[in-house]
Amino acid sequence: MSALDPSPQRVRLFQTDLLEKLTLISPQAFAVTWSLVLPIAVWAGWGAVGPLAGLGLLAVGLVIWSLFEYAMHRYLFHLELDLPVAKWFVFLIHGNHHDHPNDSLRGLMPFSVSVPVLTMVVAGCTALLGLAGIWLFLGFFVGYLIYDITHYACHHLPMRGRLASALKRHHMRHHFIDDESNFAISAIFWDRVFGTRIDTLKP
Repeated sequence: MSALDPSPQRVRLFQTDLLEKLTLISPQAFAVTWSLVLPIAVWAGWGAVGPLAGLGLLAVGLVIWSLFEYAMHRYLFHLELDLPVAKWFVFLIHGNHHDHPNDSLRGLMPFSVSVPVLTMVVAGCTALLGLAGIWLFLGFFVGYLIYDITHYACHHLPMRGRLASALKRHHMRHHFIDDESNFAISAIFWDRVFGTRIDTLKP
């Protein structure tokens, strides 16, 4: 069975097979691709800054990602406009996930989105800081990987343990209790900071 075959867990987004393929990504392709890119990025920035400066830039990049993750999910993925083209765009990038949350080939960000975004980020970081910007990018990149792996796990893995179960519970409440709350996936403290956390289950 091919990835394009009809599935009760998937809504078709495009008539054209090529465009439809660009909306899908398997966990195997995700793991292989980014496990190769990550060490290459580390190698590219190696020696550009000292260890402490590198760790500092890495930490800043992680914080930037966590805020980017929250803001994108809250303000873009759940954008509400009456324009038909806006409604179609929101459904394309995120609404379909709420309709079919357990689609294993749409639980991770497809390369058609992640590659252009990460390319723009690394270009911006290096334009700002030179090779030292690679370490800022690495923090952002690692944050993205944590986010995507966490999101996939929330939908497809049992996630036992105190932290893992808290992450899964937080995201499942977004899907099944109130999709206008609990926007953070990996850095769930931001929902408390910004007042969008579901504190108790609604009756």
